[in-house]
Amino acid sequence: MSEYAFLREITGGERVSVEGHARAEHAGDWGTDPEDERDPDAVVWPASTAEVSAVLAAADERGLPVTPYAAGTALEGHVVPAEGGITMDLSRMDAILDVRPDDLQVDVQPGVIGSDVDERVARHGLFFPPLPSSGDISTIGGMIATDASGMGTVRYGEVGDWVLGLEAVLPDGTVITTGSRARKTSAGYNLGDLLVGSEGTLGVVTRATLELAGRPQQIRGGRAVFSDLGDAAGAVFDAVRSGVDVAKIELVDGLSATMANAYLDEDLPEKPMVFVEFHADHGIEEEIDFCRTVFREYDPAAFELADDDRMDDLWRARREMAYAIEEYRAGMRSLHPGDVTVPISALREIVTYAKTRGEAEGLLVPCYGHAGDGNLHYTVLVDPDDAEMVERAEAVYADVVERALELGGTATGEHGVGQGKREYLPKEHGAAAVETMRTIKRALDPNGTLNPGKVLPERDGDR
Repeated sequence: MSEYAFLREITGGERVSVEGHARAEHAGDWGTDPEDERDPDAVVWPASTAEVSAVLAAADERGLPVTPYAAGTALEGHVVPAEGGITMDLSRMDAILDVRPDDLQVDVQPGVIGSDVDERVARHGLFFPPLPSSGDISTIGGMIATDASGMGTVRYGEVGDWVLGLEAVLPDGTVITTGSRARKTSAGYNLGDLLVGSEGTLGVVTRATLELAGRPQQIRGGRAVFSDLGDAAGAVFDAVRSGVDVAKIELVDGLSATMANAYLDEDLPEKPMVFVEFHADHGIEEEIDFCRTVFREYDPAAFELADDDRMDDLWRARREMAYAIEEYRAGMRSLHPGDVTVPISALREIVTYAKTRGEAEGLLVPCYGHAGDGNLHYTVLVDPDDAEMVERAEAVYADVVERALELGGTATGEHGVGQGKREYLPKEHGAAAVETMRTIKRALDPNGTLNPGKVLPERDGDR
């Protein structure tokens, strides 16, 4: 396509494709329904900040949309090129640039896989605490774009909490830097926090300075088994409210355990479970005893701790849950990857509501998630060829989101808005706040170049 010849000029004739297979590979992400995928017109793989800048400047001048792409592991259609144009694949920018163990810091490019960062800094006794469950297949750039979080969020916070500084390219090709290597700053507007979670609609991150932490000397994990899902959720709430110092506390319902057993050939109890992990440099047994005491009020059938050599096995079922659900029943698929978060006091209510709505419609609704944050992951299994079932499932899915908002929560705790959650922004934030977001978008991207059709709700005349 001659219209995209300028991409070859920028990259020296390499790392550009208009071929069908390359375009099809960038038509959607992990959570995109095949019917909603769309091929870009061209794909470019920049190798430097200078190339990212040149591509964006040229595309902005020509009125061509650009969709940033990392590993394609997002779940809300973030990387679907909604208006065609160029997909900018940042996977070639995958270097760990500098590790400064004395400062507990690392500089990375956006295409580096999260687990590679952990592996590199482990030699210094360090780790990147907010790494999400998908950290071994997702990139740092993608994590920053969605402000991802994971099982350790209850103690360590989100990815954005560990970003000290960014280098980013604005839609017109301007390169900016935010933050510094200092742990705090009061200098000017916090542009870094504006870019974190903006899902590639305001700028493209090309370098990130991340804070690290020392690896705890003591790590112990285990699980508690409950007869009732409400009791399991109540135990999580009570543990968090009581100040039990857990590094991870995850809820898995009985249906999810059944699916994990089928997928992994495990023998998990097919009952509601709470998985816990404790990190400490000393006194870990006292914290475990504290947790056991809190849980005892909810009559667990068992509270088991794993030996050190079984820790990976302990968490395997939780890490593989998304795959287990997809593979559970032939001919069925997940409708949407639900991801709501509520105040921790409302955890029991939102979990019970999701299960009750599913049962009322005769649908399978597995529920699990980072319960210590009030984060519930859920989905509805459907036969995609059964239009009536899909309609009922859509209603259940939407009702859970609406109920989370009524409880003072959010439509998405960590997956981001993308295309799938745009309609909920006005109810969550209010019309004035959404209009303020539009003002920011117009100020930084007046031509609508970067990732159009994402985050902000559709409005007549918008791009």
